[in-house]
Amino acid sequence: MAAPTALQRSVVSPAGRHTASLIFLQGSGDTGQGARTWIKQILNQDMAFQHIKVIYPTAPARPYTPMKGAFSTVWFDRYKISNDCPEHIESIDSMCQGLTDLINDEIKNGIAKNRILIGGFSMGGGMAMHLAYRFHQDLAGVFALSSFLNKDSAVYQALKRNQSVLPELFQCHGTADELVLYSWGEETNKMLKSLGVSASLHTFPNLNHELSRTEIEKLKTWIVKKLPVEAAKTN
Repeated sequence: MAAPTALQRSVVSPAGRHTASLIFLQGSGDTGQGARTWIKQILNQDMAFQHIKVIYPTAPARPYTPMKGAFSTVWFDRYKISNDCPEHIESIDSMCQGLTDLINDEIKNGIAKNRILIGGFSMGGGMAMHLAYRFHQDLAGVFALSSFLNKDSAVYQALKRNQSVLPELFQCHGTADELVLYSWGEETNKMLKSLGVSASLHTFPNLNHELSRTEIEKLKTWIVKKLPVEAAKTN
């Protein structure tokens, strides 16, 4: 299999010593730079930390079935935007390989695996759950904003066979979401909990398929709890 080309990425460097990394996956049709700009507009500044590097990779363009095969920057293909159809597992798995390379780049930079968080918005959150719960169960945690997994997801199948301690999941969803229904997010949360994931679901009344300031502030608090500042090591 040909090595996937390195993903383009937009990076917010930490203000101080880099001891942890956060990978934020965009929603379908967006870019890493687009996701970063969106969050920056909501917060009036970058989502930035003293010790955490924030990486916004861009999904490669591929034909996307819900758009009648038109090219779009999506993490994987879908037969349709629904929670009750099969997953397009081949495209999910090949993307897991490309994102594993990104995780390995951080490890090569001296960041421990349990100091790396992964998550995203919409399709990005779905991608993050596949990546962490199927292939990288030793990551610091996972977040999924307005995201869902299909009813018979490969993630659930993997967790049924799992014995190890799993990364915690931080989930947010708006009740007025018309693209990814709130009930899909809720069902994903219940399924993952039943399979041993420590998962929280934060509900945002009247929020559609979008991000809100309160949500990002809550996420930032959780990020710092999962990736606290490390005391400087003394030799």
